Amino acid sequence: MTNLIRSACLTSYPEIARSVGLDPMRMIRDAGIDRRCLDSPDVKVSAAALRRLLENSAREAKVEDFGLRLAETRTLSVLGPIGLLVREEATVRDAVTSLMRYIPLHNESLHLRLEEQDGTAVMITEIRVPKPVPLRQGTELTVGVFYRVVRSLIGPHWKPLVCFSHAAPRRRETYRRLFGDKIEFGHEFNGIVCATRDLDRAIPTADPALARYVRQHLDSLLARPNVGTSDKVRELVSLQLGTGCCTVELVAGQLNLNRRMLHRRLAEEDQTFSGIVEAVRTEVVSRALPNPERKLSTLADMAGFSSLSAFSRWFRDRFDTTPTAWRRDTQAHQSSRRET
Repeated sequence: MTNLIRSACLTSYPEIARSVGLDPMRMIRDAGIDRRCLDSPDVKVSAAALRRLLENSAREAKVEDFGLRLAETRTLSVLGPIGLLVREEATVRDAVTSLMRYIPLHNESLHLRLEEQDGTAVMITEIRVPKPVPLRQGTELTVGVFYRVVRSLIGPHWKPLVCFSHAAPRRRETYRRLFGDKIEFGHEFNGIVCATRDLDRAIPTADPALARYVRQHLDSLLARPNVGTSDKVRELVSLQLGTGCCTVELVAGQLNLNRRMLHRRLAEEDQTFSGIVEAVRTEVVSRALPNPERKLSTLADMAGFSSLSAFSRWFRDRFDTTPTAWRRDTQAHQSSRRET
């Protein structure tokens, strides 16, 4: 199954790419990522496509630390609700534990773990891939973001040891600027080493009530049954239907599949792409149409139609009435219920 990652991972990519002489839109397109993913942090993209983008960018720009330059721009907000929970936990240890538990909701290919022994804590990052591929840029981005997250909780004085399994770069300016001088390359793991007591520090701005609320929300997402291809397609269609360009080719590319492979996998789950689009479209319309303040032209856009007339034809074919008549009848029914 193709692993997905939130498009928040593309935060600041265009700016960093331009700063090293790249055309960001061309690089994104060549990696198989739709440029509209830049407009929303919650669209899911292929983790493999992101890895290609980072490695291709570093190679073409001849910049070994491209992933690390991206990491320098990241804050807790890039993690969405996970970042909110991390900020509101009582201690740094609680924050790191929550980050490890919920990170698959942000990046399905990323695994984090914490090992402690004799007063030393080792926070390890691992990008899981089905076959050997270049991972230097993705690894440095991941470790860099992890470092910035924990440092934001402990304070700027925190100076842990940062470890990378790959060879040292020719130039280390960016590494020293971000991590200081305590960096080791050619290590047996990628991650961060610090004193166990660092994790016991209280987070003074913690809000236990808010943390509990966000944790319940994230737990409900984790509790979902194993997500199949049709579930991922449905999520992507829901996010992109209103763009007017929600095609099978686009969705297949975001899942790192071609059109034929996507159709085959959906067929294995007794689903079709057109059927999923139709179901999502019906849900969108059924939810939004009763609101008399919403223009039908706006609703047509939300449902992915190129024009109001196309939407009206589809609606009549599906519901055997017009959108206006359906809205009027629904409002009349609701009024009669209130009167009784």
